[in-house]
Amino acid sequence: MHWSRSGIRPVVFGLACCVALGGTSAHDGRVAVIVELFTSEGCSSCPPADAVLAKLERTQPVNDVRIIPLSEHVDYWNNLGWVDPFSSPQFRARQNDFAQVFGVESVYTPQMVVNGFVEFVGDDLNRATTEIQRVAQQPSATVQLRTTRNSNNSDMVDLMVRVRDIPSIKLPPKGSVAPLDVFLAVTEDNVQSDVAHGENAGRRLRHAAVVRSFGVIGSIDPRDKPELALRPTLKLPGSWKRQDLHAVVFVQEHATRRIIGSQIVDLD
Repeated sequence: MHWSRSGIRPVVFGLACCVALGGTSAHDGRVAVIVELFTSEGCSSCPPADAVLAKLERTQPVNDVRIIPLSEHVDYWNNLGWVDPFSSPQFRARQNDFAQVFGVESVYTPQMVVNGFVEFVGDDLNRATTEIQRVAQQPSATVQLRTTRNSNNSDMVDLMVRVRDIPSIKLPPKGSVAPLDVFLAVTEDNVQSDVAHGENAGRRLRHAAVVRSFGVIGSIDPRDKPELALRPTLKLPGSWKRQDLHAVVFVQEHATRRIIGSQIVDLD
């Protein structure tokens, strides 16, 4: 695979900055940890890893940690017999970025990445829980996230996002790219496919936390301001099951790809 630094397209179509954020947030006192799984319906080794991700979401096995799963379907299996309907080149680009910082020679599936700190084969549940517990000890920012009803269109959801209490990080020279990116993902649970071709031909595959949309909605330089507040608007296609949708916001160091704060909220 070729390395890629391709940008990831924003998924919001309305975005406004605000000075203050009122109301309640989704924060429940647990430390939030993002667990990303790079997977594909064309890969016969991936269904066990998909099951591990679903179990992590369902059982939340690490005390005082809120595990936030992201199932990111890559597209480089698509020419081997089955086009994964959830795949995107965005996730291939993101996986390549992780490969660079981890020093991995080539990308692979299934690969699990915990908060951008560590990567390993994604079907290893014991390794996953160990790494989640370890990474949860790292300093983290506070991310507040809540929804408000859009009065103009029931297919739209307004989000209120606030990032504060940013921990100390190594900062690049002033004037270069902002050191922190704020991402927004929409995930859908209880997704399934009947695979007709490829390595998983004849199987019905079930997925949790499939990333339906993904992008950067803001950036922060703590030297300029200690916190950031945003009000993005999401448009939710009717084919997505509203009761199974979640919005995930996380803050990631641009240089190291480490995630230093995150939160999730239901969109039903």
